[in-house]
Amino acid sequence: MNRSHSLPFTVSKTENFFERLGDYVGDVFYDILPEQGYELRDEQIYMAFQLEQAFKHKRTIFAEAGVGTGKTFVYLLYAICYARYKGRPAIISCADETLIEQLVKKGGDIEKLEKALGLDIDVRLAKSREQYVCVRKLDALVNKTDNEDISKVYQEIPEFVFNTGTSMKSFERYGDRKEYPWVSNESWEKIAWDPLQQCSTCEFRHRSGQTLNREYYRHATDIIICSHDFYMEHIWTKESRKREGQMPLLPEASSVIFDEGHLLEFAAQKGLTYRYNLDTLTKVLTGYMGQDVREQSLLLVEDILMENDELFDLFAEVAYPVEGSNRQEVLLTPSITKVVEKLYGKVNKLLEELVFDSELFTMDDYHIKIIEEYLEFFSNGLSILLRNDEGIYWLEENGETTSLVIMPRLVEEVLKKEVFSKKIPFVFSSATLSQGGDFAYLARSLGIGKYDSFSVNSPFDYEEQMKISGHINDGEKWSKIGDSLQENRGHSLLLFSSKEEMEDFRSWANSKEWNFTILYEGDQEISETVRKFQLNHSAVLCTYHLWEGLDVPGEALTQVIISSLPFPPNDPVFKAKRKHAQNSEKEVDLPYMLLRLRQGVGRLIRTSEDHGIIHIWMSEDEKEKYKEIIANNLPVEMEIK
Repeated sequence: MNRSHSLPFTVSKTENFFERLGDYVGDVFYDILPEQGYELRDEQIYMAFQLEQAFKHKRTIFAEAGVGTGKTFVYLLYAICYARYKGRPAIISCADETLIEQLVKKGGDIEKLEKALGLDIDVRLAKSREQYVCVRKLDALVNKTDNEDISKVYQEIPEFVFNTGTSMKSFERYGDRKEYPWVSNESWEKIAWDPLQQCSTCEFRHRSGQTLNREYYRHATDIIICSHDFYMEHIWTKESRKREGQMPLLPEASSVIFDEGHLLEFAAQKGLTYRYNLDTLTKVLTGYMGQDVREQSLLLVEDILMENDELFDLFAEVAYPVEGSNRQEVLLTPSITKVVEKLYGKVNKLLEELVFDSELFTMDDYHIKIIEEYLEFFSNGLSILLRNDEGIYWLEENGETTSLVIMPRLVEEVLKKEVFSKKIPFVFSSATLSQGGDFAYLARSLGIGKYDSFSVNSPFDYEEQMKISGHINDGEKWSKIGDSLQENRGHSLLLFSSKEEMEDFRSWANSKEWNFTILYEGDQEISETVRKFQLNHSAVLCTYHLWEGLDVPGEALTQVIISSLPFPPNDPVFKAKRKHAQNSEKEVDLPYMLLRLRQGVGRLIRTSEDHGIIHIWMSEDEKEKYKEIIANNLPVEMEIK
């Protein structure tokens, strides 16, 4: 048997798999790892016992384990062994691409486990579509742009992609965002896949990096690692993909681990989102009009295009920006509702007419399927708008393109049916899953009825290793943060609540002289930015996303500065949450802020040798209101200066 397919222990016909697994895991943590120089941790032993029960009885478990407990080794060990036992890979779903990198990077947890246990782990990445270059966009842009970074990406694309006469036999997988670290986020958006692309009609669809990578990761034998966004996209699209004769995005899994699982609800909402663009609808329906269809259908198409133009015009009139978010809030006025109702009726009427058009055999099945799919998608989104209080909606502007985005407010019923009804082990792993030891809030929001849970604290001596200093914003915040950076000679992580706040600091910092490098999220691919921060021990990393997942032990990071309390933005998603809460501050704003604050504080101490200081900035009002509750959520006492 191939080594990567075999269990790392033997199970005879008369032996029970889980008993032998328990013996092996005991050997690993009591003997094998300590012999390799790893510390024996009671927290790992306790967690291993809890996970064994969850895997044995195929249950959902919330595994809340503090920093330094070694929780990743535990869930990896069970996931790999169970995958080989069942003959199906485990799926590890991470909050974002940064967390994925922490698992698979050189010297990361998977490589460490391989070396320590002599395992050959077959792990493959399934990245979200936005993480791949869109060859169609790139090809259209390359002769029009003077952006050298984009031109360099074009030069890196394998020859077979643009030259169909070239053989694909010896090609390497390509197109992953990580392969082009020199490209800024702003430039990447111009050439990356986005929701407005019509992949099913694209001439590059069988040669795109996204398609070719998908074919590769589906054959993993041990582990497939993806983001929460990608996992939820798989869940929401698997039935429609099957109906269309396509494979679901992910294969059947033996188990699913949600790393930083407290962020799954947001990914679920995002995965169910309907996104409409004025130009895309026009393109699809204009293509329909170009087919040999009946006059009734043509008249309906003209009406729909006219109503759609009017809808976007009306939304544009009432839209206004939201600070800390790229979402523009819109109001569903009576005139907008009236247009939506008319549009909804005509779209459904056109779906009926499409049946008659298809029976005339004047259109090929391929075009019928594309048009039908888009009209059903459009109809479903409009129906959410028309159902009172069920939808959250906003406008997004991306360059010259405006999109209407519609998201369902509640996802627990869909998750309950489509995810947690499956009889497989589901493991939620994070240092922050509960509110004061209570997991009910998270379980309810995800539609989970029955679950196991446990909490284990970090083994680190925070009193010795960490100091926390609170600061009141008196109008000199940037100057004082600058002083802290200078005093520490860099070695710092600067966490912002929004991109706008980070850019405000950048504007201030650009006018100053620094004797260390300041790195900003978005200037390059994120894992490359983090790598530079780790290697340059006097650097400062400025970010608004890396509140969780960043793992930089040692002298590169001895100071974390939280520039403001990380309350959620006042955008449509959080407005909807507040509207439907009995006490929005206690049920929405504070839990979000405290969870993010705890995650941010957790970036500093990653090993028993680490040390440093946390600076937390807040307003005078916030100090008066939240000082006590913040203090109760911190590992050491905060001294406010």
